[in-house]
Amino acid sequence: MKQRLLYILLITVLGLNLFVGAQIYLSSAQAAEKENVYSHVELFMRVLERVRQDYVDGADLTYKDLIYSSLRGMIGTLDPHSEFMEPVKFTELKNDTEGAFGGVGIVVGLRDGVLQVVAPMEDTPAYEAGIMAGDKIIKIDGRGTEKVTMGDAVKRLRGEPNSEVTLTMSRPSWTEPKDFKLKRAVIKVATVKDINNRGEFPIGDNKIGYVRLTQFGEQTAGDLLAALKKMTGLGMNGLVLDLRNNPGGLLDQAVKVCEMFLPRGQLIVSTEGRVSRVKAEEYRATGRDQFPKLQIVVLVNNGSASASEIVSGCLQDLGRAYVMGEQTFGKGSVQSILPLQDGSALRLTTAKYYTPSHKVIHENGIKPDSIIPTTQEEEEALYLKKLTGGIESLDESQRARVRNVRDVQLDRANDFLKGMVIFRERANSSGREPNKLAAQ
Repeated sequence: MKQRLLYILLITVLGLNLFVGAQIYLSSAQAAEKENVYSHVELFMRVLERVRQDYVDGADLTYKDLIYSSLRGMIGTLDPHSEFMEPVKFTELKNDTEGAFGGVGIVVGLRDGVLQVVAPMEDTPAYEAGIMAGDKIIKIDGRGTEKVTMGDAVKRLRGEPNSEVTLTMSRPSWTEPKDFKLKRAVIKVATVKDINNRGEFPIGDNKIGYVRLTQFGEQTAGDLLAALKKMTGLGMNGLVLDLRNNPGGLLDQAVKVCEMFLPRGQLIVSTEGRVSRVKAEEYRATGRDQFPKLQIVVLVNNGSASASEIVSGCLQDLGRAYVMGEQTFGKGSVQSILPLQDGSALRLTTAKYYTPSHKVIHENGIKPDSIIPTTQEEEEALYLKKLTGGIESLDESQRARVRNVRDVQLDRANDFLKGMVIFRERANSSGREPNKLAAQ
């Protein structure tokens, strides 16, 4: 009887194994039928050989030429930030990261296949020439940019310091494109500035401080902390953190800026990808909230990208700041450099940034709590008003308009903070605990 039961059990287990195995085989077969890599590779090889044999100038082509071209096309169609780099280009990239280079001072991006300025860096040739966020780059030294990749665009914009490059630009307010002849320079800029475009950081009668971050460089967090301590010593009780037209920069500096206003251990930003080594990474505050009672408004616009979006998205999510202005650019992806055996490399988008509440930044951007639009004319006038010699460069008929233009977004931020300071003072005098800033 026991032997019979053992046989029945053995047959049942074997039957289950056969059934499960058959299901796995069928699933694999169906998947292979849907995505048979070998048939596609065979198609690729047939086209490769046909081009080599029948193309009119095929004798001048090598397999390396064709395969490199294929790789450039394949990676280039993934997104604007991924690219295949041949050995020479990969070597140039390594040299750029290890030393100084000449540039014109603009951060560029691809939108719908069009090369455009995300934001100019202040105190650089492009900024001084009047190039603005949103301008479209039609030509670089007379060569069109219709099919340019991000890597090619950056390579063409860079060069030896003091060498010249001509950019043909278009802007909605212009009737026709304009040429800008720029002299490249080593790009070193002050990233933390006050309301007067300097580093003095005064505060007004209302005790509202103002700091503008032009980008996130190696010294940004330290310089910002020094500015905040100075204004706190002057009695600051509200802060406008201006990230408009800030194209981003170093991730670690964005994290350090955030943790000035957050408790230890608080999640600031996370990344998620598909493969295990880049699947998930979290960046948390390692310090303490050094300004716990400071009311903050963050100003952003379409020129705010990358690290700017990490800061504004984090402080908004956690109710630590109220965000005003316009929708940000939406550059929130991580690019990894993957070297290949022949000396070439892939720059591949391997992960995306997420805010503490797990909102994806890439292609979505950060939506302000209060949307305050500005016109192109207002932005141009504010730009010229801030630019050294900008007003003097205008016709007499235009100077009054630029002198009298108001920064509506900054005015609204100041008004909001004044109201919050009054509300907090009344709440404290009555013994009630004021609510969080972003909840008002």
